[in-house]
Amino acid sequence: MVGIERVIDAIAAHLGLDPLEVRLRNLYGEAPRNVTPYHMDVEDNVLPEIFGELRASSEYDRRREEIERFNRSKGYIKRGIALTPVKFGISFTTTFLNQAGALVHIYKDGSIHLNHGGTEMGQGLFIKVAQVVADSFQVPLKQVKITATNTGKVPNTSATAASSGSDMNAMAALDAVNKLLSRLKSFAAGQAEVSPEDVGYENGQFMAGDRQIPFNEMVMEAYLGRVSLSATGFYKTPKIWYDRDQAKGRPFLYFAYGAAVSEVEVDTLTGEYKIRRVDILHDVGRSLNPAIDMGQIEGGFVQGMGWLTGEELWWDKKGSLRTHAPSTYKIPTAGDVPRVFKTKIWEGGENREPVIHKSKAVGEPPLMLAISVHCAINQAIASLSSSNEIPPLDTPATPERVLMCIQSVTGKQ
Repeated sequence: MVGIERVIDAIAAHLGLDPLEVRLRNLYGEAPRNVTPYHMDVEDNVLPEIFGELRASSEYDRRREEIERFNRSKGYIKRGIALTPVKFGISFTTTFLNQAGALVHIYKDGSIHLNHGGTEMGQGLFIKVAQVVADSFQVPLKQVKITATNTGKVPNTSATAASSGSDMNAMAALDAVNKLLSRLKSFAAGQAEVSPEDVGYENGQFMAGDRQIPFNEMVMEAYLGRVSLSATGFYKTPKIWYDRDQAKGRPFLYFAYGAAVSEVEVDTLTGEYKIRRVDILHDVGRSLNPAIDMGQIEGGFVQGMGWLTGEELWWDKKGSLRTHAPSTYKIPTAGDVPRVFKTKIWEGGENREPVIHKSKAVGEPPLMLAISVHCAINQAIASLSSSNEIPPLDTPATPERVLMCIQSVTGKQ
């Protein structure tokens, strides 16, 4: 993705155009301009809408004009701005990994035990799946106890990767919940001598005939009636397939989209730079948990920013990695967060595929939004030259590399 965004910048420089205009002209569109290189139709392209909304809300055009005027001054500080997109396919390209299991127990006091095949690593997976279970049972979240992944409970787990943890494990948990609710409804129907289809369940209350029974009471009655209160759930991602030999297929169920505008300020004497402002608009579908998703978007961006600017790998002459520990490998800190950091979940988001509550994955996709930082630094350096070529800025764009790039453009050492 970094490489192709650089290609876009190079084309824009050669043609004397704003890179944003070149990006807009090269977005996927209507058929036949909606087919990927691996022959998958892009059916849910919302990038034009996201671009338009972010371009307006970030005042991109006004700020770009201001930056161009600022850079025409004789000062040694130069600024750059860039708006870049992300279109990130969600699913494992190894098809058999797209499966998940879950185990749900209801105890006779109404408490719920949940276990699934996903690994919690700080991304909020456990709370999201627990929320899905609590919402489906229509009980308070505190009534659901979720425990660490254990293959003694849920076997043959797939890796928690490809940003698909919530998609797959929440659907598996929902499958188990639906089985249990079906059993409880059938039991309630038998008690009231009505058809299971006539049993309703709203606001944590079973309605069977003239009876209205709270969830906890129905669970106890079902236990006394010898109804199984344990169920396994399973989910496999639909529609996907991929032929590696032909590089053809539908490896992804859907795409996650987003865009970011980054503005930077570069000291052309030292190569040091600051990120003045970042605006992000990201599509997470109908968010399962907006607070977690916002944290994932912001954290993913900052991680990507570090990857493209400061996280340098360095080997000595013997081939030993020297940047191997926190003392030598520098990741972003709180002080590196943009001065102005405006992040927003796209309100128009809704997954068109049958994914849990119409949500979309959010984990890896926001990391790629940080490409806008690298592009913005390059735009600032480009202002030093009248050439129609973009500067040769490497990644990560450390201050040393930025300074060397400036020197290659200006011819000064």
